[in-house]
Amino acid sequence: MRTKDTALMQNILAEIDEYYSKHGITPSTRELAQKVSMSHNTVARYLRDMIDMGMLECYDGRIVAPQMSKTKFKTISVPMLGSISCGIPFMTEENVESYIHLPIDLIEKGEFFFLKANGDSMIEAGIDDGDLVLVRKTTEANDGDIVVALVDNENTLKRIHFDTAHRRIILHPENHEMQDIIVSGCEIQGVAVKIIKDI
Repeated sequence: MRTKDTALMQNILAEIDEYYSKHGITPSTRELAQKVSMSHNTVARYLRDMIDMGMLECYDGRIVAPQMSKTKFKTISVPMLGSISCGIPFMTEENVESYIHLPIDLIEKGEFFFLKANGDSMIEAGIDDGDLVLVRKTTEANDGDIVVALVDNENTLKRIHFDTAHRRIILHPENHEMQDIIVSGCEIQGVAVKIIKDI
């Protein structure tokens, strides 16, 4: 076997661990090559040798560290992006506050993030102040979906209705004491798919 750089091997392991902690899967060889600033072929050779040495394993065709193979990719890390208004629109923070690990069987394929509900405008949809809302990142929604909508540079969580007859969008609060937000257009940033709450 060719002489290998043990420091690079440890760097490869560290990059695999970091990527896995954020995405719930390991990086592709090309992604890993970019991370360690090496050629794709060089990293591929290192990976093969690291498997031979027992430093890595292969699970369903994907390279994993031994401790990861025990999980069999059953969890995924979802970023927590901050709060979103369930009352008047409130600007969300775009930085990741933390990561929340979820069983991968709970969610469909796609890109997801968490937001913390702030306010009481969605209480009749079962979303209370302080609940964690799992959002699938998308720019499209169906009529009646609960969406994260960007209106005048502010985000809000509401049920969306498309009033095509009047060429307008209705952002409906699920609270009979509150009024609809009616706009000519808005930017959809995601669709709510699940809620996590304290009991």
